[in-house]
Amino acid sequence: MIPETEPIEITINKESSIPKYIQIADIITTDILDGKIKRGRKIPSINELSDSTSLSRDTIEKAYKILRAQNLIYPVKGVGNFVTEDKSLPKINVLFLINKPSSYKIEVYNAFVNKISLKAQVNMYLYYCDENLFINALKKNSKNYDFFVVMPHFKSRSKKHVSYTPKVIKAIETIPKEKLMIIDNSYSEISGPFSAISQNYKQDIIQGLEKAIQRLKQYNKIILVYPTKSVFPYPTGILNGFIEFCQQHHFNFEILDEIYFDLEFASKEVYITIQENDLVKLIQQITHKKLVMGKDIGVISYNETPLKELLGITVISTDFKAMGEAAAKLIMSNKKQQLKNPFYYIERTTL
Repeated sequence: MIPETEPIEITINKESSIPKYIQIADIITTDILDGKIKRGRKIPSINELSDSTSLSRDTIEKAYKILRAQNLIYPVKGVGNFVTEDKSLPKINVLFLINKPSSYKIEVYNAFVNKISLKAQVNMYLYYCDENLFINALKKNSKNYDFFVVMPHFKSRSKKHVSYTPKVIKAIETIPKEKLMIIDNSYSEISGPFSAISQNYKQDIIQGLEKAIQRLKQYNKIILVYPTKSVFPYPTGILNGFIEFCQQHHFNFEILDEIYFDLEFASKEVYITIQENDLVKLIQQITHKKLVMGKDIGVISYNETPLKELLGITVISTDFKAMGEAAAKLIMSNKKQQLKNPFYYIERTTL
């Protein structure tokens, strides 16, 4: 006898930047934990849920993969997927507050979820560097979660990057310290004992470039492309660290807001890009002018991605996966530690 399938209602927020497969996994997780989907019951197949939601099979399959990793569902060969009856289901509720929907932030989130999946339900909230959205999220959810993981990046009134605003600090201070974790940025602004995994943007770029110094000495000028008009501003520590490095080692340097079309390339220059679109525009112009990366023009990109590895782009980058996994380990072990996240210089053919 074929088991009856438990119906699932999926409503995707098309305006959200959260990937659809994560939205689906979060909806089903909530329905299971709330008892709306009964334990031990069969759920729709990937094809059935794909048809009923008009979403691709790949999207549903990614969502089910998360649910299986969290031990919320399990497959029965030839029959389908069932909700686990394991009574040791996740008991920890975590609110993960991310400032912007970049691939790097999502990599940290995914690493965190994958590591903690058997012990926690994790919900993501994007606050877009807006202090009001952030503060409202904390007020609304102050009693709903066991842990708050915060990536603190905000805009000042002049649209520049700040780690915190006075209102944000006041709001974070209302979170019991045993429930708080700061990741990806500074934490000295917050009082008391709590967990943190940080980058030091200024020192990281200095140390990264120092590892590349012998290569850099082959060039006449270093150019940092530091976006000042970006919707989501970048930490000033990157800019300040770059300037300090160049001055300390007597490099000729320049700072650009963006990669402009029809750049006037001079021989033996190195470009350091932060935004992906600047990297693309730079490579397009180097290729168009038949210059050779790593010989005529050097290229370093900030933050590692699989595509940059594939293309042989030299990078300086923190380890996003390590950050997410370390945060999960601290919560699972209930330890209160403040750690520095690893930062790397990875030399490839473009320098």
